[in-house]
Amino acid sequence: MGRRSSRRGWNSTLVGAALGVTLLATGASVWTAQAGAADGPSPEAAAPATPAGDMRPTAVTIAHASDAGTRGVNITIDDGPDPRWTPQVLDVLREYGVKATFCMVGPQAQAHPDLVKKVVAAGHRLCDHSVSHDTTMDKKSEAYQSQQILDAERMITKASGGVRPMYYRAPGGAFTPYSRKLAASRGMRPLGWNVDSKDFERPGTDTIVATVERELPNGPTLLFHDAGGDRTQTVEALRRVLPQLKEQGYTFGFPVR
Repeated sequence: MGRRSSRRGWNSTLVGAALGVTLLATGASVWTAQAGAADGPSPEAAAPATPAGDMRPTAVTIAHASDAGTRGVNITIDDGPDPRWTPQVLDVLREYGVKATFCMVGPQAQAHPDLVKKVVAAGHRLCDHSVSHDTTMDKKSEAYQSQQILDAERMITKASGGVRPMYYRAPGGAFTPYSRKLAASRGMRPLGWNVDSKDFERPGTDTIVATVERELPNGPTLLFHDAGGDRTQTVEALRRVLPQLKEQGYTFGFPVR
């Protein structure tokens, strides 16, 4: 649903990391979705990686649905990678056989390319989460939005060894028509969420689990974090939520493309 998060102080740790403005590539194809078709085209075959240079037509609308169908759930992990917490999240996902989408902040990916490669090698997908995690991006110039999105894309792709992000998630849901079109022109589907676990606030594992259970009827895309502070509660919540969802008959997929 892409509602705005309250995490406005987070980007202060990344200010100054932004590089020069990257020019928008011309001639890229954008898929114009019909009004109201929030989930865009039919999902394509799931692929864990998109090689550099693979520019497929991509919908500009914000994705929420799962390619796993009506009982599908998408696990999305934001703000990393982090050398302490990302490996623990990967361990839990591996334990339960779940694939996730990791929405990475550019400088974090640049600082920890080994972790980006581990994410890809495990069959998870990459998502561009900007350079500075600026939740006021929608109030900034198009040139600034371009720099934030395209520099992060470049950092993540380089760190991964050539695997491109398949999605773009605006920090705090601060999408604009321009940023969505720009992301789509680069083959990155704008990605929202339906269930905000509120794990970023560290309310306690029980509360995180209860929030997921309460909000799951809102839709299939769940939001968690693997950076930005102590993520012990997130790891433990995932350890409880993943098997519970399986017991309830849910399957795990990726956001529609």
